[in-house]
Amino acid sequence: MGKKRKIGKKGSIFRKKITRGLPVGARVRVADNSGAKIVEIISVLHLKTRLNRLPSAAVGDAVVVSVKKGTPETRKKILRAVIVRQKQLIHRVDGTRIMFEDNAAVIITPDGDPKGTDVRGPIAREAAELFPRVASVASQII
Repeated sequence: MGKKRKIGKKGSIFRKKITRGLPVGARVRVADNSGAKIVEIISVLHLKTRLNRLPSAAVGDAVVVSVKKGTPETRKKILRAVIVRQKQLIHRVDGTRIMFEDNAAVIITPDGDPKGTDVRGPIAREAAELFPRVASVASQII
């Protein structure tokens, strides 16, 4: 009757809708020791949106970022990152609500491995489920 849907790591069937709190152009703190300190979101991967609406990212989304502050080797580079914390309130399936003090991202390779060896601060469980390699180097998962 119809084709089966391909469901990958970013399959939207199993992922609950999270309020998107970081539009394109937002500056985000980097939570790892890759050398970057502050990055700016350029685009959100695997997201289509309406005409003239800014694409926004939520916890667990992969984004393309530009490094604004950091070591001289990493400045002005275009990299990929995953959002691990956001200030915007997150409603979970079990009814709890969670929000963080800051917006934070972790720099990743195109394969999904973290570039740094240590992640400072807590990361959201939603990001840890989608990126298990980032969760393995995290100090705390909330």
